[in-house]
Amino acid sequence: MSVKVGAAAFAILAAAMVAGCQQGATTSTQTSLEPGQIRESELRAYCPRPTLREETVYMRQYERGGDGDPNRLIFQAVISDTTRACQYNQGSGVINVVAAGRLVPGPKGRPGTYTLPIRVIATRGDQVLYSQVIRHQVNVSDVAGATQFFLSDPNVVIPGGIDRSVQVSIGFEGGTRN
Repeated sequence: MSVKVGAAAFAILAAAMVAGCQQGATTSTQTSLEPGQIRESELRAYCPRPTLREETVYMRQYERGGDGDPNRLIFQAVISDTTRACQYNQGSGVINVVAAGRLVPGPKGRPGTYTLPIRVIATRGDQVLYSQVIRHQVNVSDVAGATQFFLSDPNVVIPGGIDRSVQVSIGFEGGTRN
């Protein structure tokens, strides 16, 4: 998948999330909502944008014993963009965190499936509310170019509700592997 096609897919995903939010905007006067509909108050509510953790945005994997040798690079990956959608429940909230990135095979890369350990963290001050490593698999069919990937974690539960003190971040577990 080309980078342009991947970027377009990410834009469509984000637009679909926004469209879903806007679809329910006219239902604020109803006493009960149908599944999937959103209250006007939810459209106006704060939903923290996931940040990329600088030290963990990139990941490189080398052949055993070839750390740092560009000729022994299996792949390098980067997380380049994020978005989110929030659901508000009494006493808690749930964030669907979405990230987009690319995996580029190196000289030792081969077609196949690569596993990327990606951590999603939600905090309120010093308190960790959610921390999960997702072993995200990326299928590479052509080693001649970049393969776009998308990760969605729809289960980021925020006890006590979502407010401006909640921070969400995402990055590769262990950061850059050189």
